[in-house]
Amino acid sequence: MAARCNSIEEAYEFMLAYAAQGLASDQGTNSGAQVRQFLTGLDTALDGLGDVFRGVVAADSLAHADLYHGFIEVLDRDAASARAAVRLVLAQPGISSQMVDNLNASIHLRALLTDVFLVDEVLKTQVLAAKA
Repeated sequence: MAARCNSIEEAYEFMLAYAAQGLASDQGTNSGAQVRQFLTGLDTALDGLGDVFRGVVAADSLAHADLYHGFIEVLDRDAASARAAVRLVLAQPGISSQMVDNLNASIHLRALLTDVFLVDEVLKTQVLAAKA
């Protein structure tokens, strides 16, 4: 789960930088090649994200695990929505900075990022509680 969260956060950070470059297309630039790599990595990280979190909750026998199920459903929906937007961008022959900026601003990606930040903090809290 941590690796997927990191991939999602790294992709978003790169996409912010790419959006600021003002490129008309990803063709013929180093950052253009990288944007496709980051978007592909993001797509991969989103695939089955809710199932991975579900597995962590079960494997770690987290306290109040039953309360996680509702949020995992939200995570599944948000990941699917964000993934659809990422795949739409990847399907384009040229990925402009403006297109990536619009993807960054998408409510679907924003919701997913907030979900991921929340999951990351919850898992950190659970690890600290287990060590105490």
